[in-house]
Parts: sequence; C-alpha cells; structure tokens
Amino acid sequence: MNRLETICTICPRGCRITVTKENDTYNVQGNFCKRGVDYGIKEITHPVRKLTSTVKIKGALYPRLPVVTDKELPKEMLFDVMKVLENVEVKAPVKAGEVIIANVLNTNVNIISSRTMENVE
Repeated sequence: MNRLETICTICPRGCRITVTKENDTYNVQGNFCKRGVDYGIKEITHPVRKLTSTVKIKGALYPRLPVVTDKELPKEMLFDVMKVLENVEVKAPVKAGEVIIANVLNTNVNIISSRTMENVE
C-alpha cells in the first residue's frame, strides 16, 4: 500500500489530505471539496510543479532576470532544469513572456521571462 500525506494547494484552505493506494484503488481523506480528490491522486501518481527562478542577464539594470516555466514540469525534473538554468546568460533587452529556453530538456516546457528588462548600456 502506498501512502502520502500532503497539503492540498488547489485553494487557499490548505486541507491536510492523506492519499492511499491499495491495489488499483485510491482513497483520499481530509479534503473539504472534490478538487482535493483529484489533486491527491495526481500528487501520488504524477506530481508536477511550476518552476520559478532567475538567470543571469547582461546589460540590464539588475544582474538577474526572473523566469518561470510556461507549464508544469514533472517534480523529479526540477533539479535537472535548475542545473540548466545555472549556465544560462541572456542579453538585455528582454520582454516579459519571451522564451528564454524552448523545450527545456525535451519536456515540451518552455522557460519564459517573467519581467521586461531594458538595455541600460
């Protein structure tokens, strides 16, 4: 039997839920709404996260550019993507929403800028 205790982040309530899997059946307890059931099952079968971070930028007012994924990534890939971002440096100007890395690590997820940064040089 698999068991996971977590906090549901679907709504601001933050229910403490327990998800168990026995044979092919999932049981979710502690949720106050239906959405908690779907969240719990997804968390135990295929957890995903959006990633926010920064990359180096040359020629801008600030030395780091905030970036975010345009879709959720498999949770187990977060550290691999962070390793890629360590070596990225872009050049100003950059617009908010601009793709910084397309299809990062063949995930079909893009890294996009979350802020516009003008060239100050």
